[in-house]
Amino acid sequence: MSLAGDVCVVTGACGFLGERLVRMLLEEERLSEIRLLDRNIRPDLTHALKDSLGETKLSVFEGDIRDSELLKRACRGASVVFHTASLIDVIGAIDPSELFGVNVKGTQLLLETCVQESVSSFIYTSSIEVAGPNVRGDPIIGGNEETQYVCCLKFPYSQSKKEAEQLCLRAHGEVLGNGARLATCVLRPMYIYGEGCRFTLGHMRDGIRNGDVLLRISRREAKVNPVYVGNAAFGHLQAARALKAPQRRAAVGGNFYYISDDTPPISYSDFNHAVLAPLGFGIQTRPVLPFPILYLMAFLMELLQAVLRPFLKFTPPMNRQLLVMLNTSFSFSYQKAHRDMGYTPRHDWEEARQRTTDWLASVLPRERERVSVK
Repeated sequence: MSLAGDVCVVTGACGFLGERLVRMLLEEERLSEIRLLDRNIRPDLTHALKDSLGETKLSVFEGDIRDSELLKRACRGASVVFHTASLIDVIGAIDPSELFGVNVKGTQLLLETCVQESVSSFIYTSSIEVAGPNVRGDPIIGGNEETQYVCCLKFPYSQSKKEAEQLCLRAHGEVLGNGARLATCVLRPMYIYGEGCRFTLGHMRDGIRNGDVLLRISRREAKVNPVYVGNAAFGHLQAARALKAPQRRAAVGGNFYYISDDTPPISYSDFNHAVLAPLGFGIQTRPVLPFPILYLMAFLMELLQAVLRPFLKFTPPMNRQLLVMLNTSFSFSYQKAHRDMGYTPRHDWEEARQRTTDWLASVLPRERERVSVK
């Protein structure tokens, strides 16, 4: 089902995934209008998009996701909302009240606005981290939406994404202002990589500082299945198309889906090496210290953070949940998304890896200069 003639809102439109989704919408759908909603709209992005607009109108809504008046203006007359906006924090650098304010309260306000303004479809970008791994590091290999797993989320970011996800699923079927009903869908992408990924960029910088040798932060056997950003964006597009198709709307609405692709299972550290090895980067054979010692160090740093919190902001570079996540096999299939919404990865591993490496090569000289200045 095509989205031709629709008015689409993309929150977080200038983010890593949001920008890729906007470009895909412009390339593949004859939209009436696409509305970019972001806290900071990049002029370079809006300028670059003008060549792809065709007959599609491009509108900009700059501001905070918690601004109810902004949301009303952005959603009025829209038919679908892609909610990709989120604060991402895996090391505890952001105050939890801010995380929950943006990720949970912002999502709640947006859902309420969609009901008031009769927006019929709502796609929420969740995270693999709402599934785990748990504190014991119990693995999941090739899991799916039916996989049972005991998980108690302790990290504020994971908690905020889980709460927002639940809000979205509970909102499915709410009566809209025009008498129709809202259809919601939640997508849980794996770790998203590709051109523009700030996490891969950060690992490259660390490698430059370490003499072009990447730090090993995960064990080889702790395999996950990252997803390429182009495939993650396509999963969102297919979700919107499915929610618009009467025969699929009932099956997809109110459900969550794992979005992965055919990137081979690999540890986080070995993934970084796979995309950076063609640029001359090596990788440590083993972690600097055994996992139990690293876990104890992370615990002690968390204690220090708690003691200093009233007097000084201290953000440890590692915490126990992040350490467990990086060292636990945790992979999921996209077969339910394939069955229900027709999602099949657009880009295979070789193409995705080459595109990522080419982007890293383009920014490498700048990053070397930046690291040398520091």
